[in-house]
Amino acid sequence: MLFEKCKVMLSVQWYHCDLSKLPPDLSSKFVELGPDDDTIKFLQQSEEKSDWVLTQIWHSIVKVFLGWFMTQTSINGWLQRGSMFVLSLQQFLKLMKVNEKWHKGSLLDLGAGDGEVTAHLSALFDKTYVTEVSTTMRNLLQNRGYKLLEIDTWQRSGPFDVISCLNLIDRCDTPNQLLKQMKTSLKPDGLVLLAVVLPFSAYVEAGSRGHKPTELLPILGSCFEDQVNSVVHDVLTPAGFKVVSWTRVPYLCEGDLQQSYYWLDDVVFILKAAN
Repeated sequence: MLFEKCKVMLSVQWYHCDLSKLPPDLSSKFVELGPDDDTIKFLQQSEEKSDWVLTQIWHSIVKVFLGWFMTQTSINGWLQRGSMFVLSLQQFLKLMKVNEKWHKGSLLDLGAGDGEVTAHLSALFDKTYVTEVSTTMRNLLQNRGYKLLEIDTWQRSGPFDVISCLNLIDRCDTPNQLLKQMKTSLKPDGLVLLAVVLPFSAYVEAGSRGHKPTELLPILGSCFEDQVNSVVHDVLTPAGFKVVSWTRVPYLCEGDLQQSYYWLDDVVFILKAAN
């Protein structure tokens, strides 16, 4: 099978990190992952959907029309397209260094989108809470049975065992404030699952400053490894977090007629409160 033959190539392209460019306190906590069955399944499904020519043409027409008064996220929710893939259940367990028997009480997924990524993790928790700005995505999340919390008051439902914040701090207006809120909303032994797209590029979809955030994160570096180091020492450490483990994965998205799927480079951290 084509995807099976591509596994080695994908491992090098998407999951490799040059640890020689990082200080020992970070390189020692790296967990190397690779494309598993769920990753391959997502890519195969994306290939199949890309070949639905009439559906893709319909999506293209609707996106142009709805783009005048809806955000791209809401359009995707209305069309039920553009699903994302970050981590599978097995990849999460490996990053956590636990087995399938690991189970906790509560998961909060901030900016959960259509809930596809949430679904990989929710089986490990008694309760799953989510937040989302987009109205169409909120409807999809409620249909999945998740407890929907408001973006301004979600902290009141805490503390939580795990807070998931995947590819959100580059898309929110006040990322420093969000990090502080997550830290204070954890149980004493709680953890944060944080994913950040690198190279870092902040963009607020519905912002009031021309898509620029109010708070700018000082993430610098000329390569992936440099920016990982900057995220940790210039953002996470000042915010009061310690890195438990981290990895590099592709942030995958369903494609269109031009391309079956799209990807960005993600760094994914398991964090705990420093104190």
